[in-house]
Amino acid sequence: MQQGVGTKVKYWRWLELALLFLAGPLILFQLRYHISLLLLPMMVVFAGLCVVVLMRDHTFKRFRFWNRPGFKKWLRPVLLLFFSLMLFTTVLFYWFEPNQIFYLPSNRPYSWLALLVVYPLFSALPQELIFRTFLFHRYKTIIPRKKHRVWLSSLCFGFAHIFYANWLAILLSTVAGYVFCKTYAQSRSTILVAVEHSLWGLWIFTLGLGGYFDSSLI
Repeated sequence: MQQGVGTKVKYWRWLELALLFLAGPLILFQLRYHISLLLLPMMVVFAGLCVVVLMRDHTFKRFRFWNRPGFKKWLRPVLLLFFSLMLFTTVLFYWFEPNQIFYLPSNRPYSWLALLVVYPLFSALPQELIFRTFLFHRYKTIIPRKKHRVWLSSLCFGFAHIFYANWLAILLSTVAGYVFCKTYAQSRSTILVAVEHSLWGLWIFTLGLGGYFDSSLI
């Protein structure tokens, strides 16, 4: 009897995963011209629902939202990786797109300053709650091995960026998603991975790649 119930729960959990992280992005992709300006509010609402589900789950360890020891331990490696790659990404982007480098802070400084506030709170943090905290815990019963959930989260995160209708957004997001997943798996701190996501996201927009991730330009 218990085995039958467990099998049924796993079936519905797989179905939920497919609907949320496969069908969901495809539907949003089809509607992108109509909902482009609603993307951030929708993401914040979805992240809030994910938090509600997690808080109602007695098996979820709430310390994972912040986990101060994990944050302190892994903050230095996160910052070292980010700052060590800043110069490399600058040189690489200048090689391919010299006319676009630092376009936003140079030509739209007020928009850039607003982004420094809006992006961490209304984009990076909601995404990490959804693709790391929620996904890692919610589907642990059907994907028990952590390294498999790392790949699942990375691929789901990258695929979600199909919304922007360009291959570079999907590719960069998949790679970044893997980096964020490793950080979350090691630190078990949503806040730390949100900080890391914020750093890279803001750097992408500052450098000049923001056009590939801007829903208002769709």
